Amino acid sequence: MTHELQVFIAVAIFLVTYAVIISEKIHRMVIAMFGAALMLVLGVLNQEAAVLAIDFNTLGLLIGMMLIVSITRRTGVFEYLAVKAAKAVGGKPAGIMVMLCVITAIASALLDNVTTVLLIVPVTFSITRELDLNPVPFLIAEVLSSNIGGTATLIGDPPNIMIGSAVGLTFNDFLFNLAPVAVVIQAVILVILYFLFRGQFAVSPAAQKKILALNENEQIKDFLLLKQSLSILALTVAGFVLHGWLGLESATIALTGAMLLLIITKEEPEDVLLHVEWPTIFFFIGLFIVVGGLENVGVITWIAEKSLAVTGGNPGATVGLVLWLSAIASAFVDNIPFVATMIPLLKTMGQMTTLPMDTLWWSLALGACLGGNGTIIGASANVIVAGLAEKSGYPLSFRGFMKIGFPLMLLSVLLAHGYIWLRYL
Repeated sequence: MTHELQVFIAVAIFLVTYAVIISEKIHRMVIAMFGAALMLVLGVLNQEAAVLAIDFNTLGLLIGMMLIVSITRRTGVFEYLAVKAAKAVGGKPAGIMVMLCVITAIASALLDNVTTVLLIVPVTFSITRELDLNPVPFLIAEVLSSNIGGTATLIGDPPNIMIGSAVGLTFNDFLFNLAPVAVVIQAVILVILYFLFRGQFAVSPAAQKKILALNENEQIKDFLLLKQSLSILALTVAGFVLHGWLGLESATIALTGAMLLLIITKEEPEDVLLHVEWPTIFFFIGLFIVVGGLENVGVITWIAEKSLAVTGGNPGATVGLVLWLSAIASAFVDNIPFVATMIPLLKTMGQMTTLPMDTLWWSLALGACLGGNGTIIGASANVIVAGLAEKSGYPLSFRGFMKIGFPLMLLSVLLAHGYIWLRYL
């Protein structure tokens, strides 16, 4: 098979797969896995290359945290948090949304955004069920907050981990350079979301009274299991914070924590494994292979090279292009393989020119992380929330999310561009 034919087949499979995902005619996991299978059957990738395209660190982190959350959920701690948060703002839905978003953003910066949504979404369902509200506005707000919060630190989002390890940027480097703009973007987006959703927050005084009358302490079902779960969760989080010093990947830490919790609690593995979002895991596997096909035939590299050649080495233009290209691409293609392609290209550019490389790395991080808010498949956290919502009978549609997420993503990137221009250029 000629290279040109391989490129044509890879691009065709990619476009059709994404078109069907957007149309929602077939379940996204099924079509992603079918697209991946076609990449192999039609010879774009062999099986070995397909396996190499899968980011097992992301999958391991997801599965490990899903197992920990599955066991922790049985303690009633999420219901406890739900009641506590709702009572703190007098049972007002708008206040609850803001509070949950702030918690989500901070937790995403200190843990990672995938872990955070796994912890926050069950809380959200508990609260909205009590108030008899549609949880979808809350879920959309939390997805956006998780990706904005994850932008702020080295460990908040996988692209930041990749950039940090590739160029030796520390936790404090990310905190000093990216946290200020993340705080501003979070505040602006929260104000817009408040006005956007305020019409959907009508709740009866009886429902509010019902929330305020609840005793949060009664929500805890098993105090021994609570102690065991929170101890392991705290250890796992400490592992994430110290992962660079420990020399361990986040997946290793998450899976070790999950297995340790299973040993301590003596829970039935079959029962716990039933609560892993397997359709979400296989959706990721399919997407990694489909995008791996594009990488294998050189399409992503070609796009990146052509785009960077357009700027002619001008610092302002190059920074702007990296930021916006990363954001738009990350809305539609998983940001992990995109960032993996951009890192060596930017390194090569740094050797050939006198461009301000630190500024380019911050542009790539901001674009890749904030761009994830553009669509429901733009970031790992989005796909997790969509899977949990679907399981609970509140499917998040691709178009429904994009109508809100994409304009707010563009505004976020515009604010980030202004910040980079004022601070560095």
